[in-house]
Amino acid sequence: MPSVSVKDSVVLISGSNRGIGKSFAIQALEMGAKKVYAGARDESTLAELIAQYGDKIVPITLDVTNQDHIDAAAAAGDVDILINNSGMGGGGPAVNNPNPAGQRMEMEVNYFGMMNMSSAFAPILKANGGGAIINILSVAALSNFAFAPGYSASKAAGRSLTQALRVELAAQNTLVFGVFPGPVDTDMAKNVPMDKVSPDSVAIHVYEEIAKGSEDIYPDPFAVQFAKGVQADFKAVEKANAAGF
Repeated sequence: MPSVSVKDSVVLISGSNRGIGKSFAIQALEMGAKKVYAGARDESTLAELIAQYGDKIVPITLDVTNQDHIDAAAAAGDVDILINNSGMGGGGPAVNNPNPAGQRMEMEVNYFGMMNMSSAFAPILKANGGGAIINILSVAALSNFAFAPGYSASKAAGRSLTQALRVELAAQNTLVFGVFPGPVDTDMAKNVPMDKVSPDSVAIHVYEEIAKGSEDIYPDPFAVQFAKGVQADFKAVEKANAAGF
């Protein structure tokens, strides 16, 4: 089974100033990556990473909804692994939404941002032997959580995009991985009333799984059980999610 190792690789991570993205940066270097391009909308938020790892962290200004930022990031021609981690939620209800711009931004970041980043870096990965794209999705991609309808829809779109990229980029030997975490202890999930795993545990698990060639990765116990439930009885999961609204 084709696989990729973070050891001795050059990694670019969007949204790497906090949460899972920051853990991906730290764990990549701890597991032997040569260099990490750390993307953030505000480079000053990367100061802690730079202080800890020096020139192995290369800060880049990156808002994945800004094509100029994406094009500038793509000047990093030595990237082996792209991690599409940037994400946002909180867009409000599906109907009678007082802030429809929030819902639109969920799709701009979680779907179009992922697509545009993948498009920009696909030629770079090809030139470097294929490499990998890792898309950070959510269990909400598998079945919509009624308290986060737009977020869930955007992650479902990201899942579908991941499948499309896997097909389109197979000929250039680029591996495409989908990651489906459950609740993770991050700022974005601070109000989610569920037990949460640490961002570091997610990052470590993902790097271990890509080294095995696992295309779809469920990095925590909740995610594993949720995926099994979807596979066993999708409608039951849908109804359970609705009951929690």
